[in-house]
Amino acid sequence: MAAFDLQVNGYAGVDFNGPLLEKEDLDKVCEALKHDGVGGILATFITDDLELMSSRMARLVELRSGNREWERLIRGIHIEGPFLNETRGYIGAHPVEHARPAEVEAMKRLLESAGGLTRLVTLAPERDEGFAVTRFLSGEGVCVAAGHCDPSQEELEGAIEAGLKLFTHLGNGCPMELNRHDNIIQRVLSLRDKLWISFIPDGAHVPFRTLRNYLDLTGTDRVVMVTDAIAAAGMGAGLFHFLGREVRIGDDLVARSPDGSHLIGSTITMPKVRERLADELGFSSDEIRQVTEENPRRLIGKRP
Repeated sequence: MAAFDLQVNGYAGVDFNGPLLEKEDLDKVCEALKHDGVGGILATFITDDLELMSSRMARLVELRSGNREWERLIRGIHIEGPFLNETRGYIGAHPVEHARPAEVEAMKRLLESAGGLTRLVTLAPERDEGFAVTRFLSGEGVCVAAGHCDPSQEELEGAIEAGLKLFTHLGNGCPMELNRHDNIIQRVLSLRDKLWISFIPDGAHVPFRTLRNYLDLTGTDRVVMVTDAIAAAGMGAGLFHFLGREVRIGDDLVARSPDGSHLIGSTITMPKVRERLADELGFSSDEIRQVTEENPRRLIGKRP
């Protein structure tokens, strides 16, 4: 069994959220993924104008159809947005002008464009009135995640009752400064027996000492490690683009906005994830396999 990455915005110079994909782009992505020991990903499409999101996903579906190698590696789609909390800090790198309240009809439009490939949707529970979209997606067999959000304890518990299963990249998608006792991180950790949780283990999104503290509470049975990779993943330092914006990759290989004010996705690859989990957190080979191979498949119900 190989790694399964639930959050890949782009890879090896190819941006799923950029101009329309070409066949050569998917060849390039799949060759790089195979080289890096990845057996499957969810291509991730983030907040933008609904028409653009729809056209990008439809293009991927069109290209992927009938190509067994691409179908084997690109197992499905993760829609992250546009139903997110637009507040500064919570919205992160998502274009704030396109964040919007969740609506079932808009969600149906996105699902249709994704051609039945949607496996995961990340939204903000507090922007999903009556948890209508969460209930709808759960009924369609789509895994629903909370992320880029600030629901109250009651809203988070209500969303779980409606079908919410996962919290996307805990420790990120929130402001640097929070109420020290009542904040989204503490609320999620208090519900760790009811939620799966994903993390980006690159040392930049969450310092390893902090990640160790989180994992001491959560254990690994319901934890998934993701890369949140953008097109710059595996490409080294330099200037790249994501959603038409410049992304600066420094010598530390961390993806930041040109002014350095915030992170924009990640450049970490699964080989580096494995390395960091072993070296920084002392994970055994069995634990690494659990959080990068077995758990992602369990969460979205995919066989090897």
